[in-house]
Amino acid sequence: MSDPRLRDIKIILVEPAGPLNVGAIARVMKNMGLGQLILVNPHCDPVGEDAKRMAVHADDYLTQAQVVETLSEGLVGCERVIATTARSRRLQIATHSPRQILPWLLEGSAALVFGPEDRGLSNDELYHAQAFLQIPTSPEYAALNLAQAVTICCYELRQLVLEDLNPSPETSLQPPVEAGQPQNLAPFQQREAFFQALEAALLEIGYLYPHTAKSRMQKLRQLFNRSHLSAQEVAMLRGMIRQLHWKIQPK
Repeated sequence: MSDPRLRDIKIILVEPAGPLNVGAIARVMKNMGLGQLILVNPHCDPVGEDAKRMAVHADDYLTQAQVVETLSEGLVGCERVIATTARSRRLQIATHSPRQILPWLLEGSAALVFGPEDRGLSNDELYHAQAFLQIPTSPEYAALNLAQAVTICCYELRQLVLEDLNPSPETSLQPPVEAGQPQNLAPFQQREAFFQALEAALLEIGYLYPHTAKSRMQKLRQLFNRSHLSAQEVAMLRGMIRQLHWKIQPK
């Protein structure tokens, strides 16, 4: 059974360095019915012999994988983005287990983002997401291999489809989107254009300063990403920014 909800989810690997990992991920994606592999600036040959040996009969996933230079390119068209993290961070983010957060990906065009093997996702890369996933491992040895982490998430996604599970308040944390929130979320590229326009406007009026703009914008990104803005809401905010820009221009 190949469910379109699974085939529409992008599995995005940022700067993968191990061809064996890439091949193993292609294989498990085909095992579990996921269809879109995106490689951001890969540091290995994703169609080389090592990758193909691990992929076995999923080498077509390697040859069809989309290779892009930046994470932003890979996220074009995505309304819902979950970033994975294995490290404790000083960021004020709430992490969820795969079983708690992955149902959200099945409700629209979506991506699940994994970082490089040696460092995971950077803070800037994390702020491209609206929600965050952490696999609950033993504190004695928490580090998972990249292919293992992807395997766990792909399996959980397939189980959700097969069992038609829905998160329950009795058994899970509050999901990132509450009932009644808009379902037509703004796609990634529309949100990114809004953030760029917002930063330019706030610099222009003196609310942001060049040396602190990055850290302030990270906090503002988190604020707006938590709001799960619809396309109409982002358009309204862009209109407010345009009006502000017109108002402060010298007459």
